[in-house]
Amino acid sequence: MGRARGKSVILFAALVCALVLPAQATGRERNRLWVESQNRALQKQRSTLSDVARRAMPAVVSITTQQAADVQAVAAGEEAQKGIGSGFIIHPDGYILTSAHVVEGAAEVIVSVLHPRGYVEEFEAIVVGEDARTDCALLKIAAPRKLPVLKLASASHVRSADWIVVIGNPFGLTHSVTVGVVSYMGRTDVTPNGRDGDFDYMQMDASINPGNSGGPVLDLHGDVVAVANAVNVAGQGIGFAIPIDIAKTVIPHLKSHGRVRRGWLGMSVQDFSPEVAEAFNLRRGRGVVVTDIVEGGPAERAGLQVGDVIVRVDQRSVRRAHALRWQVAARGVGRDVKFQVHRLGRPMKLTLKLDEMPSEETPLPTVASTAPGRHAGAPQPVLDDLLSPVPRSKGRRATPPSGEAAPGTGGSGQDAPAP
Repeated sequence: MGRARGKSVILFAALVCALVLPAQATGRERNRLWVESQNRALQKQRSTLSDVARRAMPAVVSITTQQAADVQAVAAGEEAQKGIGSGFIIHPDGYILTSAHVVEGAAEVIVSVLHPRGYVEEFEAIVVGEDARTDCALLKIAAPRKLPVLKLASASHVRSADWIVVIGNPFGLTHSVTVGVVSYMGRTDVTPNGRDGDFDYMQMDASINPGNSGGPVLDLHGDVVAVANAVNVAGQGIGFAIPIDIAKTVIPHLKSHGRVRRGWLGMSVQDFSPEVAEAFNLRRGRGVVVTDIVEGGPAERAGLQVGDVIVRVDQRSVRRAHALRWQVAARGVGRDVKFQVHRLGRPMKLTLKLDEMPSEETPLPTVASTAPGRHAGAPQPVLDDLLSPVPRSKGRRATPPSGEAAPGTGGSGQDAPAP
């Protein structure tokens, strides 16, 4: 009984304190100019976007370059101007994918890698290969350990309004993360810096700036679906990235040859449209129209003519000129390609053996059309106000570290415009 009575007294005292303390606190709060927090424990919640960025961060690198003239300026005691860019590790042995214009003409390429302990390591990189037409470059660093990598997915499953995460080095601000949505897939009517190329852009509204070039564009699985590449300086939220599928096609070429040996048809093609149909006296239909033939090229040798409509290539339907050019270029040199064409409404089958695409310096005489009423159609429109995030300049290739040979450094990848 005594113990029970004691417990009752303690419980009564606790209730009294509970009633008195809030009253006292209320009195103190009357003299405050703020409302005091109750210091409740906050539950940490990580979103999918933050998880993607956190996991990808160790495999994203910063790239700093110096042109040959800048190296000479440093030797003369002048302050060097450095180029900045981004990249990401694709193989644990130190292979890194970036944009070709990030390292174009560089005499020195330095890659900064985040160490597992949190500090930054710097490595001199060699340029294994680069390709201007796809704006892809493959670098190699000699790290003392296996490096974390990002997995390469495919942009084929990406749709407009899908969320994406971009990580890069804008203005030298390393590992900056921006997020946004895909604005458009398959943007082929843009030419950064006025250069022709094999582009099939993913347009996005995630913020990218000078220094983001070469950085990964990730889906919500944390896999790479594109490579940040260009931005429209006249607008906001208009950025462009190269689908990773294009990079995956050229990477083996860059590793083996230092450049891409493209298949070449020796002709120009345009999408079938009412304007093109009228210009070439064609009926309505589908496919791509041959608008020019290079003299002595594969197309002329196979018997193709200006005004022919290509409807199939190796049993695959053809509807876009850009897609045809890329499919042929990616097949390589020496391959046979079977074409189904319509000539004045009659179906025909032709086989072409692909040559290697000539260099830009090689003049390519075209065969003039002798058919009445036929003339080359107008070129497709492009956006002229695009700016590549890192300025391009010409110089010599980055040199490998002393004692290490540069594998596959043959050729600069500067090929002629697509046929």
